Amino acid sequence: MMRPSIPRSCVPLLALLLLLGGCDTPEEGAAPVGRITGAGASFPFPLYSNWFKTFSRARAGVRIDYQSKGSGAGVRDFINRTVDFAASDAAMTDAQLAEVEGGAILLPVTAGEIVLAYNVPGVDVSLRLPRAVYAGIFLGEVRRWNDAGLAAANPGLRLPDLPITVVRRADSSGTTNALTRHLAATSPRWAEQVGAGTTVRWPEAANYVAAPKNDGVAATIQQTPGSIGYIELVYARFSGMPTATLENAAGRFVAPGTGGGEAALASVELPEDMRLWLDDPAAAGAYPIVTYTWLLFYRDQGDPAVAEVLRDLVRYCVTEGQALARRLGYVTLPETVAARVLAAAGEIR
Repeated sequence: MMRPSIPRSCVPLLALLLLLGGCDTPEEGAAPVGRITGAGASFPFPLYSNWFKTFSRARAGVRIDYQSKGSGAGVRDFINRTVDFAASDAAMTDAQLAEVEGGAILLPVTAGEIVLAYNVPGVDVSLRLPRAVYAGIFLGEVRRWNDAGLAAANPGLRLPDLPITVVRRADSSGTTNALTRHLAATSPRWAEQVGAGTTVRWPEAANYVAAPKNDGVAATIQQTPGSIGYIELVYARFSGMPTATLENAAGRFVAPGTGGGEAALASVELPEDMRLWLDDPAAAGAYPIVTYTWLLFYRDQGDPAVAEVLRDLVRYCVTEGQALARRLGYVTLPETVAARVLAAAGEIR
């Protein structure tokens, strides 16, 4: 059985292999088209790796190869037309779209919760982090694990007198974009001092270390006592790291993976161009840091056979493939969004 290539820097993700083989497969029948290449976001890599290999096994003459290299690198490859499709956790900007020869179609195919995972000696439970506290950690205003604000939010828990190391992304990242947009929406100081983007100038007051991609951040947290960092839930789950319960806009503390992602998506309507940022979802049960992730296709693909395969791939991802997304810990698409994505996929020619 073919297996996905899980990055060695995050060895616990090999547990994902146990989930392979039980998912539905698309129907066979397309003409051979050979190798189709994609690149981009690491956020959905565990899911995409399985989806694309499952789809390829069921389509004679089709092999879909996807390189997890970060959203920014994927968008660059897409604009340069060095791939057949790309993926990004940050929807392309108007300026980027204008650079795509033949036009682009952005299709959200899944979503995920960005979690704050940590490695605090003696603490293996889910810490409650008020909004001001986790913003303060990233700003460098909360610098030790026994900070008064952390202690007050977690009564009865003995927190060590240990410096906080913040692990951030080293590359241009859609995960960074979603996190920093959230922080800018919830912290006036962050909005004024840092702002939001796939790359930002991180505050000098905090003790930051950098690592590439979601798996690199996860591995660095595991190897660094006293650290905290932001990764997609699936990476934390299969790395066995604890994750924080975060205060949302309604003042409720919501743990990741408990339905808060679905509540966040259900609280907003996807616009016509399917570019949406959930910077601070207002629903009472919403998890506060959630993002769609997009597959990027050329409107004018240039090869009708490849275009047909890519349309079928989208159909698989937003129908049968959603069951695996749920099993792995991604946020499944609302039915209305899945229907719109299916319709829009017909524009890939």
